[in-house]
Amino acid sequence: MLFNPNTADFAQFDDETRRLLRATVGFFEERGKKALIERYINRSWYDDFLAFSAEEGLFATFLTPGGGDKRWDTARNAVLSEILGFYGLDYWYVWQVTVLGLGPVWQSANADAREHAARLLDEGHVMAFGLSERAHGADIYSTDMVLTKTDSGYVANGTKYYIGNGNVAGLVSVFGRTDDGYVFFKADSRHPGYHLIKNVVNKQMYVSTFELRDYPVREEDVLHTGQAAFDAALNTVNIGKFNLCTAAIGICEHAMYEAVTHAHQRILYGKPVTNFAHVRRELSDAYVRLMAMKLFSDRAVDYFRSAGPDDRRYLLFNPMTKMKVTTEGERVVDLMWDVIAAKGFEADTYFDKAAMDIRGLPKLEGTVHVNLALILKFMPNYLFNAADYEPVPERRDAADDEFLFRQGPARGLGAIRFHDWREVYDRYAHLPNVARFRQQADGFCELRIAEEQYQDLDFLLSVGNLFALIVYGQLILEKGADAYLLDEIFAVLVRDFSQYATDLHGKTATTDEQAAWALAQVRRPVADEARTAAVWEQVLALVGAYEMRP
Repeated sequence: MLFNPNTADFAQFDDETRRLLRATVGFFEERGKKALIERYINRSWYDDFLAFSAEEGLFATFLTPGGGDKRWDTARNAVLSEILGFYGLDYWYVWQVTVLGLGPVWQSANADAREHAARLLDEGHVMAFGLSERAHGADIYSTDMVLTKTDSGYVANGTKYYIGNGNVAGLVSVFGRTDDGYVFFKADSRHPGYHLIKNVVNKQMYVSTFELRDYPVREEDVLHTGQAAFDAALNTVNIGKFNLCTAAIGICEHAMYEAVTHAHQRILYGKPVTNFAHVRRELSDAYVRLMAMKLFSDRAVDYFRSAGPDDRRYLLFNPMTKMKVTTEGERVVDLMWDVIAAKGFEADTYFDKAAMDIRGLPKLEGTVHVNLALILKFMPNYLFNAADYEPVPERRDAADDEFLFRQGPARGLGAIRFHDWREVYDRYAHLPNVARFRQQADGFCELRIAEEQYQDLDFLLSVGNLFALIVYGQLILEKGADAYLLDEIFAVLVRDFSQYATDLHGKTATTDEQAAWALAQVRRPVADEARTAAVWEQVLALVGAYEMRP
């Protein structure tokens, strides 16, 4: 199930998609590990990758809606995102920011702007998303980018901060305000009114701060105004930041090949390191968590692709991928790092880059507490107010996910309903740890929260972590895997639920009744030596399975 450049054939996709994915893998493999590491350490701008993308039409093909080879297909975008994360977060980042920059454009009714963006993609340009500011972060209620009316349109003045690709973007989607309300407009980093200030991070990627000084904004440059501009900002995040999960998966996959191979080949006290019980547990735990990340994210793709005005369940699964999958990525890397120890600091490994980069995904692209607070909006309807839906099929067909660019108003999250989460748990009740976790999930439905506790974010975050596990387990089961792996995944979830319940028990705001409830949810996973041994064999199969050429 792990991505392996030596064996990946991308058979689930059409010919042109397979060609481009293989070409992307080939680009990195031909350069080799030494060249990638040197560019990472030297913080070299990835002009060679952008030249490759332009020559092959990679971004233009994957990011231009319309159908045919050029389409916005979340399934293949997810695979490309995973591949780029596999070879380095910086390469993923230039892609990710281009996705975000295009969001307000493809949602716009401005046909000229859409044609302009498509033409820039064909020419090999990347895009930027000019939303955040130093004083306000990504708080879109507050913006100091001000547009002043002129005879020919507007002039824009203001500074944006933490804007990826701001050094070279052919099109920057900029969020600002006029006297009449919010506005999204397009700018060009090459224009004399666009002043690039600096790269705010010490990285290969370019995360810019820039200033617009009397930048002319014509009516044809305006993408959205008023409430539509506000909605476009949030809906772009719904589209674009799903890619965080697949980046985390790619990083963990490459790091795991290195870590497992190193540990198995290292002899300590006359034995391979992998002979030690604690090492087996940590590597197995890392592997199982990574498989859970992949299963959840793969299934979430289907909900994005099948979304519509009457089915917005993807709006829960998006913050889940941003928060849960990325924080699990941190745990996966930490578990492997405990095993390989000093090796994880060595400059000539992929691992030391992974250990640094995996931290950024949950922290820099929407913090954990923000996403958990968002997830909680869905909790009442998810748990207690199920609706009937047709089953969502696996979606790997060559189609445009056009609804993502007409999502409509970014409100009403609390009214979104879900199919009954218990159904898939019931189908797997024969697996002992699924059954045990189901007991914990049913127990969660009995937790009572007082009105005033909803104002205590610290308390609610513990509640959110418990709720998120139920959602996580649902999509993992819907995706499915072999029985041993699924039951081992749920052994981990049983432990995690017990851990979060213990955390809730210790909160100052927790009542005596809630504390007693929390202790009652602490469970031990059901042990099975055959299951544990079978999963360990899956881990050992990774030894020497992939190593990037020097």
